[in-house]
Amino acid sequence: MKALLSVIPLVVVSWFPAAAQEEYVPPPSQTLTTIPFSLAVESVVLIKAILVGHADTLTFILDTGSSGISLDSATASSLGLVPVASEINIRGIAGMRKAEFVYNERLKLNELTVDSLNFHINDYEFLSYVYGTRIDGVIGYSLLSRYILKIDYDTHEIEICSPGTLKYPRGGHLLKPFIRTLPVQTARVRDHHKVTSRFLFDIGAGLSLVLSQDFEQDSLILRKKRKRFPIQAHGVGGKLVMDMTLVKDFRLGPYRFRKVPTMIFEDEFNVTSYPYLGGLIGNQILKRFNVIFNYPQREIYLKPNTLYREPFEYSYSGMELYYLNDAIVIGSIVKGSPADLCGFKEGDIVIAIDNNASQDFAQYKKALMSAKKRLKLIIRRQDELIEIPLKLLSVL
Repeated sequence: MKALLSVIPLVVVSWFPAAAQEEYVPPPSQTLTTIPFSLAVESVVLIKAILVGHADTLTFILDTGSSGISLDSATASSLGLVPVASEINIRGIAGMRKAEFVYNERLKLNELTVDSLNFHINDYEFLSYVYGTRIDGVIGYSLLSRYILKIDYDTHEIEICSPGTLKYPRGGHLLKPFIRTLPVQTARVRDHHKVTSRFLFDIGAGLSLVLSQDFEQDSLILRKKRKRFPIQAHGVGGKLVMDMTLVKDFRLGPYRFRKVPTMIFEDEFNVTSYPYLGGLIGNQILKRFNVIFNYPQREIYLKPNTLYREPFEYSYSGMELYYLNDAIVIGSIVKGSPADLCGFKEGDIVIAIDNNASQDFAQYKKALMSAKKRLKLIIRRQDELIEIPLKLLSVL
C-alpha cells in the first residue's frame, strides 16, 4: 500500500507542467490575395485598387507613415464623392490643416474587399508631379492594422494575409517596434559620434534618412566639415527646405549602412514630437529588405533582398523635375545651386538629357542622380530650344 501511495504524488506532480504549457493558439495566417506593385522612380510603393461602386482603377501609395487612408481631392470630386468637414487636424512635415472625410467606403484589392474605410481628403497633385504618375491616394494604418502584409521587392508583389500565427522565413531579423498608429523603431546613427534614437519607419518617404534639426543640433551628431546642400522637398501642406548631407553609418537591427545620404529639416509643425523621435527611416533604405508588416502582433520582419547592396544616390543638382501636362518640366530650382548657376529656369521643358529624347520620366530622374557627372540638357523655353551643360555635385 505504501508503495502504491508513493506513486500517486509523482503522477500528480508530473501532470502539472504539461497542463501549464497549454495555451490558446489562434489559427494560422492565410493568404487572402496577392497584388502587384511598382516603385515610383525607384522610390515609393504604388498599388492599384478600386473603390467599390466605381469603375476607375486608382493608384495609391502604400505608406507606413500614414495614420489612416486618404483620397486625392480631385479624385474624390471625379468619383462624385462629397467630403464632410471635421475638427480633426492632419499634420505633415510641411503643414497642418483641418481634415475632410468620406465615410464608410469599401476598397477592392483583387478579390479582397476592405470595408468600413474612412478616407480623409487631401490634395496630392504635387505627388503626381513629383512621381510622374497619377496619385489618387495614400493607404496606411487603416489597411496595415487589419492584415499581415508581405512586401517582396524581388518579385514586386504584396501578399495580404489574415492575422494569425506566422512562421517567419530564415535569414532575416525580427523587429519589435512600438506601434500605436505609426511604427516607431530604435536605430543608431554614427557620424561625429554614435547616437541611438527612435525613428519613424516610413516606406512612404522616398528618401534614405531624415533627421530633425533639433535632434541634429542637440546631439551634435554631424561632423562640422560635412557638406550641406539646400534642397526643396514636399509634404502635406506644401514645400519645405531641407539640407542634404551625409552620415558615416546607420544601423537598423543587425544591418549597417555606410555613407548614408541624410536630410536635415526644421520640424516647424512638431511632426517628430522631439525628443521622442530623432527623425524617420525612408524607403531608400527600407526597400533593401523584403518586409513582413505584422501590426496585429506588433512585429516587423526584415530580410535583405537583391537591392540590399545597391549604391546610395549622392548627387546634387538643386533642381526638381515634374511631370506636368504631359511634359517633363523643371519645377523648382534652389538659388545658388548648380542648376541655378547654369541658367535653368522654373518652367523649362526638358526635351532630352544626354541625347536621350525618350521622354521617360524615370530615366531622366535617374540621370540626375549620377554624382559628379556632366550632363547636357536640351530644354524648350517659350519657342526656343536651348542646350545647357550641367555638372552634378556630390555630397560625398
